[in-house]
Amino acid sequence: MHTNTIINTLRGIILTTTLLLACLFSLSSCYSEKRKDHDALVMPEVDIITTQMDSVTQKHIEDSISFSSQHHYTKNFNFVVKADSIKLVTRQPEEVISQERFPEDIMLITEKDSITLYRGNDIVVAEIRILPADTIDQVWVQVARDQDSFGWIHESELLKQVVPNDPISQFISLFSDSHILWTLITVAMIIVPYTLRFLQKKKAKIIHLNDIPSFYPTLLALILALAAVVYSSIQLFEPEMWRHFYYHPTLNPLAVPPILALFLTLVWMLPIVGMATVEDVLHHLPLHDALLYLSGLAAVCMVIYVVFSVSTLYYLGYALFIAYAYFSISIFYRNKRLVYFCGKCGKAITQKGKCPHCGAINI
Repeated sequence: MHTNTIINTLRGIILTTTLLLACLFSLSSCYSEKRKDHDALVMPEVDIITTQMDSVTQKHIEDSISFSSQHHYTKNFNFVVKADSIKLVTRQPEEVISQERFPEDIMLITEKDSITLYRGNDIVVAEIRILPADTIDQVWVQVARDQDSFGWIHESELLKQVVPNDPISQFISLFSDSHILWTLITVAMIIVPYTLRFLQKKKAKIIHLNDIPSFYPTLLALILALAAVVYSSIQLFEPEMWRHFYYHPTLNPLAVPPILALFLTLVWMLPIVGMATVEDVLHHLPLHDALLYLSGLAAVCMVIYVVFSVSTLYYLGYALFIAYAYFSISIFYRNKRLVYFCGKCGKAITQKGKCPHCGAINI
């Protein structure tokens, strides 16, 4: 029976690894960008033939490359408005600056000199100007909703109210919002303890406390904890790399720097191990008990994400992760590992004899 346990465990590990590698290689084969490296690794490539352009044009291109490398976007970049509304100035930025400095010389800006964009509007960057005379923000950006609706706004004001027109960037923006984080913290502090207490009173199975004989839930929790640590580490040590990834995202871990590749690999592992976890929980528990167990697992995962993503920003997450990994693995292998499987139904059992699932006698 012990041999059967080892074989079944190895089958599960091999299956999960195979699925992960298949996803990664399929992404790599479908990636259409010619350059192997992601933009976060290299400077934008622009062919400049100096002998066929004047110095003004060459300087303009060099400035565009410099701006793109520092701000991670340039002309023709697409955004989506996420704020309720954005007001653009239709007059030239120089006129607005002059009015701020000499208000008595220029007419006040009226409603006719501005247009309003609303949530969900698709906009494109039409022009960028650097105005050193502006004491508020030297970067002015002209964006357009259509041919008749365009205007200027300070870059600092624009970027707070828009998100790149890419579903990955929008997902990152959603989960990077401070309101979402505080909501998760509130839910973790109020609902999670109540949920775990309810499950304990019901004597339901709970990960780490009254766990089932499956390593997949523990593995899922460890992957989530490591992903939160890596995510916060990127925010802490490589903020510009993450900002560039935010503006130019990809799901291909083979085309980004190593730290981003590790994070994307962990992200891909989460749904794969998650599906294996659900399947294995249903294999060990009746449907009602399985739903209770998965609810408790979701609550624990919420706490794990909040704790490790926040604590890593203060350098505490690394020690916490090592302690948590040691605790969770040692608890599982000390108390919850099963060495027998029923010869009739194939379900895990704690000892030889009558199977509690199908009633067959195992000797």
